[in-house]
Amino acid sequence: QVQLVESGGGLVQAGGSLRLSCAASGRTFSRLVMAWFRQAPGKEREFVGYITTSGRDTRYADSMKGRFTISRDNAKNTVYLRMNSLKPEDTAVYYCAARYFTVSVNQADFDSWGQGTQVTVSS
Repeated sequence: QVQLVESGGGLVQAGGSLRLSCAASGRTFSRLVMAWFRQAPGKEREFVGYITTSGRDTRYADSMKGRFTISRDNAKNTVYLRMNSLKPEDTAVYYCAARYFTVSVNQADFDSWGQGTQVTVSS
């Protein structure tokens, strides 16, 4: 398993932006598909988006398309989640997750998880 550490969460007003980071341990980052999930209070954890190993391809949940952008820097072992036009319903704990090589939108397919970072969007 890979160790993942998220950072960058916080409190932001509706319409604002945040950038989350997720740093991974080890030497295999470039082989990892990286994904973000989130869990709002009282709700199931849901898929936000993923980025392929090379960073060339991304996929997002419909409600995040056009507002969220995932990128990665393989030299820094870090994946980012840029969130724009934030809404109160984006309030959640955001988790990054990793699995080797093949993409998935299912959290059960991901082997490694970070501890999560809280994002709170005020109205």
